Order: sequence, then structure tokens, then C-alpha cells
Amino acid sequence: MAGGKIFQPVAKIRLTNVSIVRLRKGGKRFELACYKNKVTEWRTGVEKDIDEVLQIHQVYMNVSKGQVAKSEELRKCFGTDNLSEVINEILMKGEQQVSDKERNHNLDNMLRDIATVVAEKCVNPSTQQPYTVTMIEKAMADIHYSVNVNRSAKQQALDVIKQIQDQGTLPISRAQMRIRVVMPGKDAKRLKDKLNALLSSIEDEEKGEEYELVCLIDPGQYRAITELVGREVKGAGEVVVLSLRDTNDEDNTL
Repeated sequence: MAGGKIFQPVAKIRLTNVSIVRLRKGGKRFELACYKNKVTEWRTGVEKDIDEVLQIHQVYMNVSKGQVAKSEELRKCFGTDNLSEVINEILMKGEQQVSDKERNHNLDNMLRDIATVVAEKCVNPSTQQPYTVTMIEKAMADIHYSVNVNRSAKQQALDVIKQIQDQGTLPISRAQMRIRVVMPGKDAKRLKDKLNALLSSIEDEEKGEEYELVCLIDPGQYRAITELVGREVKGAGEVVVLSLRDTNDEDNTL
């Protein structure tokens, strides 16, 4: 065509490493083209950058055919044509399309990750020795724990610990946290009873103008202790995590 350009219509969209997230709403199907493994990270808050999740910042009726959803269709079904709002809803509520093989692989990996977190953060309360990942996996099978790939391993580890404890499958408890508490001696005398009520055991204690305490606590009491010291001592004291348990694990979160 002389003096002009040849128009080439867009047909199919060709994407590699694509994972489709699909949501049915208002009788219609809407899809997003995402990177594999990034959808779960977005849902659990691990990934914050939407550009690392979406291959293309667009809502489709059919990804493989390159059929883009029209603004009027978005307004009719979602009540808005704001792409960011619609994309976020599809990402959070949509179903990720994966093969059976890939789904089973993801479930196995998540189960292993959960068991690893539990094994790292818990002990046998009688011996204070940690369990192996394999033992935790067996306990999870015994309680028939259902893995959710849309929640983080750390979140699910808390559920697993509680269910194992409730069903008595395995004697298990959170590993003790070792902390150091420092404050003026006069404040220590005043707060002694309140502080001691939050401790599991005292390992070392130095009294004087400055009071220093090294002790073991249940990790669940950490916030209460920091709030107590912060509120009552008002900047003159500190709480320092020395280790999560006696194996020198310095991670103070589950």
C-alpha cells in the first residue's frame, strides 16, 4: 500500500512462563497473565511489586487468545473500570490455573516448608530437643492437615502447632526465647512482680543502680514484656533478644 502502513491485527498473545489467574464474575470470565510462583507470594504479602507478578498490566477475557476485557464489561461486573482495583480483586479471589502435576508439586513443597518452620521453632517439652522435619511431616499426616498454598508457611505453622497440641499427636511446644532486660535498679524493684509473672525461668540476674536480667520466656510473652518495659521505664530500659532457643537461633519471629 503506497504511502501508507499495512495494518497487522493482533491475534494470539504468546507468553512464556505464564500462570493464568481466572475469576468468574457477573456471568463472565476474567483472566490475568501472571508469572509462575508470584501469585502466591503476592497473596501472602511476600511480593509487594505488582510488576513482578503481572506479565502484562491488563485484564483479559481470554489470555491465550489475547482477548482484552472492555471497560464496559469491567464496570458492569466489578462496578469500576479502574484496572488496579479489578486486577487486585482477581489476584486475591481468582483461581490459579495449574496442572495436576504442578499443583501436587506446589502442595508437597508447601507441606515441606511448613514442617521445616515447625521443626525449627519447636521442641519436645520433656527433653527440650528439636524434632526432625520428617517427624513433623508424619504428625501433620496424622492430624490430616490440609495445606493451603495461598497462605504462607509461617502462618500455617502456627495452625499445625495448635492442632498437634490439641490432638495430642506429639508432645510439642514453642522453643523458649532467651532475652536480656536492662533497666534502672529502682524501676526493677517496682516492676519485679509484674515482670516475673511473664518469665519462664531466670538464668542470670545482676542488681545495682542498673538492673540486668537474662531469662527464658515463651515467645508469646515477648510483646507483653517489651510493652511493660517501654510503658513503665519510658526509654530508660531495653529488651534484647539473645536467641530463640538454646541452639542460638536468633530469629525472634515464627
